Amino acid sequence: MPAAPTPRPTAGIAFILFGMLAISVNDMMIKQLSGGYPLHQIVFTRSIIGICFTLMLVQMEGGWRILKTSRPGLHIMRGLLVVVSNLAFFSALAVLPLAEATALFFVAPLFITLLSIPVLGEKVGPLRIGAVVFGFIGVIIMQRPWQSGEALQADRWVLLLPVFAALTYAGMQVMTRKLGGQSKASAMAFYIQMTFIVVSGLFWLVAGDGRFAGTGNPSVEFLLRAWIWPAAGDWKYMIGLGLNAAIVGYSLSQAYRITDAATIAPFEYIGLPLAVFWGWLIWSDLPVWEVWTGMAMIAGAGLFVFLREQQKARKVARGPVHGRY
Repeated sequence: MPAAPTPRPTAGIAFILFGMLAISVNDMMIKQLSGGYPLHQIVFTRSIIGICFTLMLVQMEGGWRILKTSRPGLHIMRGLLVVVSNLAFFSALAVLPLAEATALFFVAPLFITLLSIPVLGEKVGPLRIGAVVFGFIGVIIMQRPWQSGEALQADRWVLLLPVFAALTYAGMQVMTRKLGGQSKASAMAFYIQMTFIVVSGLFWLVAGDGRFAGTGNPSVEFLLRAWIWPAAGDWKYMIGLGLNAAIVGYSLSQAYRITDAATIAPFEYIGLPLAVFWGWLIWSDLPVWEVWTGMAMIAGAGLFVFLREQQKARKVARGPVHGRY
């Protein structure tokens, strides 16, 4: 069995920052398209285009042979988890402001830190566990349990969708680390794109004619409305989504493949100010005070986890090569 790749935190951080920029652009474009197209059509089109770019990366990293794997079950499970995560998050995005949905999703790094203990065997001390709890309190504040659904301008279950998306995403990224020693980043991205194509294709077979639409709920309608041929002005978004899909899949896979899970998590918080920026620029949305508070608490918790991990690394004389979205 091939050895796990030597941790490279600087490269891992660069990949995660680039991937998060691509994710923010991806989310902005999907929200822009959410009023006129079904989610599974957007995902199918994005993945068909994205897999073409991904196959170019496959050729650069070793050719067709790197797609061979001795652990197909893990790849399938990893792909299904990220598909479920995307469906949950984007369904919420059809209703919630971009910054709010993104902020709620950012419980994912906390889930990853917790999952890295039993799944990866990483050691997380009481101070970092305390920081994780602090971050979860920020998530609760963003859920605003003291308000009714009418005041929230969204059903309570819609507010929970990004949190569920975060949990399934965390499971996917922990599996990325387990696969890192055997699979190239482009191969892992390829398997995810194929899973998206298969699942969205099945959605088309079952609901592509819009037979289940008409519920009146924007999130459900985003999942169930009929496929339509994209307008001429929307093709640029579709192609951009495809390119972004390749960038995101490769960048995140590579980051978690070459760097310990606990190191790169805090750097995904760049997605928060990016989401605020796109929400303000495109839809003139700015977060309410509860969302600002939750963002600060989650980002603060993640920063503490990162600094604590770096301090621990210096104590054991391992330099910058350690740590743990």
